[in-house]
Amino acid sequence: MAKAASPKKSSPRNGSPSRRLSAHAHSGITESNEDYLETIQNLIETKGYARVSDIADALGLTRPSVSIMVKRLGAQGYLKYERYRGLTVTAKGRRVARDIQHRHDTLSAFFGQLGLPKKEINLNVEGIEHHVTPALLNRLTALVGYWERNPAKLRAVRQAKPAGR
Repeated sequence: MAKAASPKKSSPRNGSPSRRLSAHAHSGITESNEDYLETIQNLIETKGYARVSDIADALGLTRPSVSIMVKRLGAQGYLKYERYRGLTVTAKGRRVARDIQHRHDTLSAFFGQLGLPKKEINLNVEGIEHHVTPALLNRLTALVGYWERNPAKLRAVRQAKPAGR
């Protein structure tokens, strides 16, 4: 039996055209697409708009690379892009951005509850947010909520010594 080719590794921060699919059921969306949509939505919510130069600065990419991806996301129905007029996120794009933001927020809250430093939280969240399955996200969301409602239980977890050490 032939072995299926694995998807290419994603590298949204260096501008390479990645093809690694997210763990989520968005029709063929890549990790890079999610990073772009999350960044664009955050810029729009913060500044009221998102320009190619703003996106490039936020992601540490070149303007030509971002321009290509913005056009691609537009062709896929995630953005509406009008040259010299800016861009808007479509309902389809907002769903993806909302989902990735929920994953990001849940993971940040979870790691924060465990007492990790902010820098380590950000590093871990960026490393795994595309790989958390919906089932795991649901469990983590429930756990974060449980610990918010039961701080004594959270304190007990934080004070527990790791097994075998």
